[in-house]
Amino acid sequence: MSEPETSGTHPGQPRPVRLRDALLRARIEAADRTGVVVDLRDAEVARLEILNDALDPLFAQVPDQIDLFDRGISQGDTPRLWIDVVAHIVMGRDKRMYRFVQDTRFGRIVLAESHDTAVIVDAVTDYVARRMVERERAMVVAPEPQAPATALPRRSRLWPFVFGFVLGAAALFGVALVAALRSW
Repeated sequence: MSEPETSGTHPGQPRPVRLRDALLRARIEAADRTGVVVDLRDAEVARLEILNDALDPLFAQVPDQIDLFDRGISQGDTPRLWIDVVAHIVMGRDKRMYRFVQDTRFGRIVLAESHDTAVIVDAVTDYVARRMVERERAMVVAPEPQAPATALPRRSRLWPFVFGFVLGAAALFGVALVAALRSW
C-alpha cells in the first residue's frame, strides 16, 4: 500500500482530499451536457413536428379504409416521425437535415435526405403512393384456375393388385421349382 502524498508545507500531514470538489465539478458538467442534450432533442422534436404539419394535407387525401399508415412522433433517445411500421424520418447528424429511411430485411436504406421540408414531403408522397399501389395489387383476387373440361377417367386399382399377386405367385413357384430340382 502506498502512503498518501504529503504537501510540501507540512511534512507528515496528508494533502486535503479534493474528491468532493471534483465530484461537484463533474456533476455540474453532466448537468450542463444533459441540458444541451435535452435542448437538442427538443429542437429535433420541434423540426419533426413542423414536418408532420407539412404532411397533414397529404394524409388528409389518403382514404379512411386504407390503414397502412400510422403517423406519429416517437420521443425516444432518437426522436422519429413514423410514416408506417417500416419507414420513418429522423434528423441527421447536424440536427437540421431530415433523413427519410426505410427498414428492410437487408438493412436500413435512405429514401431521401434534405434540409428542405418540401423535398421530404415529395419523397413521402411518392412513398405513400407506392405503398398504396402495392396494397391494391395485394388486394386483387386472382381468378381461380378452372378445372379441365374433360376429366380423365379414374383408373381401377384392382388390376395392379391382381397383376402383383399373379407375379408374386409365379416367382414363388419358380423359387420352389429351382429348390426342388437342386435337391434331386
